[in-house]
Amino acid sequence: MANAIRALAMDAVEAANSGHPGMPMGMADVATVLFDRFLTFDPDAPRWPDRDRLVLSAGHGSMLLYAALHLAGYARPTMDDIRRFRQLHSPCAGHPEATELEGVETTTGPLGQGLATAVGMAIAERHLNACFGDALVDHRTYVIAGDGCLMEGVSHEAIGLAGHLGLGRLILLFDDNGISIDGPTSLATSEDHSARFAAAGWHVEACDGHDTADIARAISAALADPRPSLVRCRTIIGFGAPTRAGSEKTHGSPLGAAEVAGARARLGWTAPPFEVPEAIRADWRATAGRGREARRAWEARLAAHPEAAEFRRRIEGRLPDLDLAIAPASVASRKASEMVLGKANAQLPETIGGSADLTGSNNTRSAGLPVLDRKDYGGRYIHYGIREFGMACAMNGMALHGGIIPYGGTFLVFSDYCRPALRLAALQQLGVIHVMTHDSIGLGEDGPTHQPVEHLMALRAIPGLAVYRPADAVETAECWELALRDRNRPSVLALSRQTLPSLRAAGGPNRSAEGGYRLVAAGAARRVVFVATGSEVALARDAAALLERDGIGCDVVSLPSWTHFLARPAAERKALLPADVLRVSVEAGVTLGWERIVGADGLMIGLDRFGASAPAEMLFRHFGFTPEAIALQVRNRLAR
Repeated sequence: MANAIRALAMDAVEAANSGHPGMPMGMADVATVLFDRFLTFDPDAPRWPDRDRLVLSAGHGSMLLYAALHLAGYARPTMDDIRRFRQLHSPCAGHPEATELEGVETTTGPLGQGLATAVGMAIAERHLNACFGDALVDHRTYVIAGDGCLMEGVSHEAIGLAGHLGLGRLILLFDDNGISIDGPTSLATSEDHSARFAAAGWHVEACDGHDTADIARAISAALADPRPSLVRCRTIIGFGAPTRAGSEKTHGSPLGAAEVAGARARLGWTAPPFEVPEAIRADWRATAGRGREARRAWEARLAAHPEAAEFRRRIEGRLPDLDLAIAPASVASRKASEMVLGKANAQLPETIGGSADLTGSNNTRSAGLPVLDRKDYGGRYIHYGIREFGMACAMNGMALHGGIIPYGGTFLVFSDYCRPALRLAALQQLGVIHVMTHDSIGLGEDGPTHQPVEHLMALRAIPGLAVYRPADAVETAECWELALRDRNRPSVLALSRQTLPSLRAAGGPNRSAEGGYRLVAAGAARRVVFVATGSEVALARDAAALLERDGIGCDVVSLPSWTHFLARPAAERKALLPADVLRVSVEAGVTLGWERIVGADGLMIGLDRFGASAPAEMLFRHFGFTPEAIALQVRNRLAR
């Protein structure tokens, strides 16, 4: 059974002339034992909620997973899919993509993120178990990771969080082959992984990764221990290759015809390329029997469960009717967000919030929201500690698991730490929500190290990520509603530290859903259209009022979401921002990108440098973000 994985991995990589055969060949025995004796799954119902999760964190070894899924009886990938490994429109992408195959639990490839995402899946399992009991939620999360995953810094965040929360249903199978791309891992690291995991509160086992009995013993021991478990599987990369086994030469390139022929002979594999003997196929298909029976029993329990309807609603991501409206108030948008969360968390029991050690600054914990920890997995607020990357990955894992809407907080400037996970959230179309406060020089005295300047544009550059920057409390509530209802797209809410004036009355349609809308219409003949975001909308409004006194008519457009605005038909956008007037953007960040909104001939008022340390009011004056300074720039441009 293991050699079937090895053969398909060699065949697919040779056909593509691209790929990573070494890891699938080395971990084939471990994967086979896992599928055959432990993993609870059903290819007939690949998204069955109480299945075990298997995350291939070492995503470069994707053929390990593709081969196992095919052999175990999943509808996809087919053998034709595997023949087209790494080719356009094949679901067998170079690295596993959750949107391509139902048996792929998460998109992996960037090392370490799979492990950190699996921590979120394990959190979700324990939380939903606390909500609905063993009858509906009682499964494991397995991870296959390599040396690269454990070298990445996010692994430290992930194993620390998992150990602290006591996630005993998380089992990490470590492909301990001692090889990376450059050669032996001893070139770059000498860490004692066993000691490292033990120090983080994990149970540690070791086994011979090519001895099926020893593999089974180690996994059984992991299952019996209440702590999260590391199973060190000592393997030989490229196992079976006659001259390259155990070396970096098998890691990331085809073995070549001669080496493949030698490996087949050494492994005793006589079937032609892309063919598996029927007896071996039958053994593989039998691995699903245990899970198929478990799934049927689970469906019977669900049908009789008093909370079946609520469980289905959460798993399916269906939201009830929401009332998130708050009274207009002059408050910081982070405070307005807290007010909205008070209503959202009361109406949506599936939300799990948190912060990377900035709860009091991000305002992410609404009144009465209980903490989720190892003493109470039914809690709904996680203290992630200073682990922004780990938090973002765990949020992805919770969203992938299903039944939970995760949101988490940090400062906008620290979105740099979250960015890799934000990118994978967008790639996987996950409805996670990031509350990122202290969104400009308006945070004041903490200075340029903490003042985001380029970050809004950097986030807007990620395809499929909705970035919101509301201008007042009403817009904040509207943006929260959009983020919560968008279950197939990640969102960032960029919120202010400083107080913002109230600009809109409550009630009426959600104007933020338009992306941009006319907040103020020109009184005099229109010559200028201001377009601004966040705290600068009020400045644009006041600058427009100064210009109106001189007979210069000005519209003011609030643009809380570029994503929604740019999705509107071109005619609607042109009507709001006509070409026959001076279009002026105002945002306390880099001007790069604003030409997309105001045109190359527009006036872009921004901050193309780092900030400084001073009170917010002084900084806004110093950098020209006052109504008077803005109006002067407009007058000068009109006078040209």
